[in-house]
Amino acid sequence: MTIIWKYILLPISALFLFSGCAQKKPYSYPNYEIIKPEKTCTPNRKNIQDLLESYLDKPYVWAEEGPYAFDCSGLVYNIYGSMGVDVPRVAREQAKVGKQVAFKNLYYGDLIFFGSTNKKSKTINHVGIYLGEGWFAHASSKNRKVTISHFDKEPVYLKRMKMCKRYLSEDERARYMNCDVPLKEMKITSMRYTTPWQPGMRLPKKAVPS
Repeated sequence: MTIIWKYILLPISALFLFSGCAQKKPYSYPNYEIIKPEKTCTPNRKNIQDLLESYLDKPYVWAEEGPYAFDCSGLVYNIYGSMGVDVPRVAREQAKVGKQVAFKNLYYGDLIFFGSTNKKSKTINHVGIYLGEGWFAHASSKNRKVTISHFDKEPVYLKRMKMCKRYLSEDERARYMNCDVPLKEMKITSMRYTTPWQPGMRLPKKAVPS
């Protein structure tokens, strides 16, 4: 009887051992694994504000979507994902969904997409979250952290602005997540399987990989 139980329990214990380890990947820079945030709140502008305030001054790290470090689109991906709104991971894909709005009609929580100062270029390489009265929050590679900027104080952002999008209606009853172009499928994972950048780790010297 003891021998029989030995052969039954050994495979079961091995299964628990491997599932507990979950083959978690150690952190390496840049970490292109996409960690989908857990839904923690409902989609509304008060929660956008609360999440933003909790992330201010967190370090900028390329390809990170939190919860300890962010790049620009990773910040958007985390905040909207934490509210249960599934948005693409990268800025150029995030710009393909939502309702386009004019700069003068921006509302708190709308997204502003940036590129080069070349007006003919349509390339998107940065995104920020509008806060009102010319202020916007973003994970800045220049400042190396999640910060707040103003268009009057940094007019280069006006020259770089390409488009503005809205994901939530003004009364927060509707979501504008329609898309008339194909979005790139991106594999997501969780912190059970992937190690994000964490406090205490060395910050990469380069804002973006070469």
